[in-house]
This record gives sequence, C-alpha cells and structure tokens, in this order.
Amino acid sequence: MRGLTGKVALVTGAANGIGRAIALRLAEEGCTVGIFDLDETGALDCAGQIQARGGHSHVEVVDIGDHDAVARAVGALENQRGPVEILVNNAGWDRAVNFVDSDPEFWKKVVRINLFGPLNVHHVVLQRMAERGRGCVVNIASDAGRVGSSGEAVYSACKGGVIALTKTLARELVGKGIRLNAVCPGPTDTAILRSFTEGPDGAKILEGLKRAIPMRRLGTPDDYPGIVAFLASDDAAYITGQTISVSGGLTMHG
Repeated sequence: MRGLTGKVALVTGAANGIGRAIALRLAEEGCTVGIFDLDETGALDCAGQIQARGGHSHVEVVDIGDHDAVARAVGALENQRGPVEILVNNAGWDRAVNFVDSDPEFWKKVVRINLFGPLNVHHVVLQRMAERGRGCVVNIASDAGRVGSSGEAVYSACKGGVIALTKTLARELVGKGIRLNAVCPGPTDTAILRSFTEGPDGAKILEGLKRAIPMRRLGTPDDYPGIVAFLASDDAAYITGQTISVSGGLTMHG
C-alpha cells in the first residue's frame, strides 16, 4: 500500500484477535505501531512478534474508557515515536444477553468500552491530527451496528454510534486533511463470539451462522487487516465517511 512506510499507527485492542492481526499487517507495511491495550501480556507478545519480523512498535497499557489515561498514553507514544498519523479504533467487549434480562451496570460497562472508549481516543488523537493538518482513522465497528444482532442490543447501539460518529467527523474534519472510515466485521472467530457459544447449543449456533453466510464460513482475524491497510493508505486518498462490511456476503449494502 502506498504511503504507509514510516508512519506511526495507533491500534487499540491490539493484544489479540482482530486488533493484533491489524497491528501485524501495519507493521509489515512499514508503520511503527502503537499497541494500546489493558492486556499487558498480550500487548507485549504482539510487540515481540512485530520485532521478530523486523518491525517497530510501542506498548501502552491503558484503559480507553479513561480520557486522562488515553491522553497520557498518546503523549508518551508521540514523545517517543513521533506523531500519530493513523488511528485504528478496534478495542471492544461484549457478552451475550437478551436486553430485557440485562441491567444498567452491564450497559455501563458495554458503553464505556465500546462507545466512550472510541470517543476518548478520537478526542485526544484528532486534536493533534487537526493541528498538523493530516491523519487517517479507521474505526472497527460491526455489522451489529448496521443490521442488529440478537443478544447484543447495547453493543449494537454502541457500534451504530461509532458508525454515525465516523460519518460526522469525516464531514467536520475533511478540511483539516483527515479521513475517517468504518469497517464492519461480520461474525468472526474471536473471544467475543466464543463467549456467545459456550453453552450446550454453541455448536448449533455456529453451524447456523455458517449456513447464513454465503461464503459458508466464519470470519477470522486475518480477514480484516487488508481493508484497514488500504483505507489507511494513500491508495484510499479519495475515500472518507464510508462504512464497509466485511462479512463473507452476509450483509450486502448498495
């Protein structure tokens, strides 16, 4: 991809799953990757993989739900590695539960991580990008935010909010040289999906999902880094405010 070599890319939730796959790909493309995650062991392991492949990274153990902590972590990354020119908001969390069986404490946790987290990171990083007059953001939303998902009412609401935030900020910041786009994964073999299938009907749920997907398989973390690298690159210089599903054909939007 054009224009990625030498840039600093911040990836939240990069200790494992989709975030780790994205971090590894951006490092492969020549970026220095800031790995932001609460999972220190996983973050350091990701950094070790990047280093073993000849790349460069920086680890910050940070709770993205804490605005002050995010500001400190971004400051440390930029002081040591240079200005962040690429931001990938990927960190997320959920647990399967019907909305009427959930409670406000659960809602608060889901919203804190999946909506306030991206709000905090956007707020800190975009101010810096706007001052410099350049930058690119790729938000990992979800098809749950486009079409809904049973057992994920609050998570879906948060991801719908991230999609709307992406479009709004794309309009607000286009004059500052900043592009923002959203990528929406479909059902993917990650820790979140596995938590949905731990019960006795888990295998049946997985098979049902696979049958519903035209490609007849679940997504894997490696299905997403390519589109993220493209959207972050100069090859996508005329693309902003878009929402792209990567779902094996499960969701098709015109």
